Amino acid sequence: MELNTLNPGKAKTTKRKRIGRGPGSGWGTTGGRGQKGAGARKSAKAGRVAFEGGQMPIHRRTPKRGFKSHFVKDVQVINLKKLAASNVAEFDAKVLADLGMIKHVSKPVKILAYGAIDKAITLKVNAISEKAKAAVEAAGGKVEII
Repeated sequence: MELNTLNPGKAKTTKRKRIGRGPGSGWGTTGGRGQKGAGARKSAKAGRVAFEGGQMPIHRRTPKRGFKSHFVKDVQVINLKKLAASNVAEFDAKVLADLGMIKHVSKPVKILAYGAIDKAITLKVNAISEKAKAAVEAAGGKVEII
């Protein structure tokens, strides 16, 4: 069997409709779009993304509550309880990501005071709560804000 002997068998073999190639093709002038109206315009599909036939679109029907800030600081939060459970003495974003405590090294890390800590650890983080800082320093550790 060669490539030039292949045939599609009973599959569809009709050619595609080449629209807008002059009046001789039968699909010239309006190009099968009809006469006037939104469907005849070139931006008909793009302009009707949320158009629902005159019905109020769903994004306008649904109630909107509260306030959504455009300046959200996407902070990764870790509790002292997790830090106390690990057997590492120095923590920074890379170490925390390797331990699976955070997902992204590039996003800021904040330590909160949930749980207790009894060993001296060194923290290099973006933010820490006052209670957590006091607990770490009381256990003999150091906190460095980067």
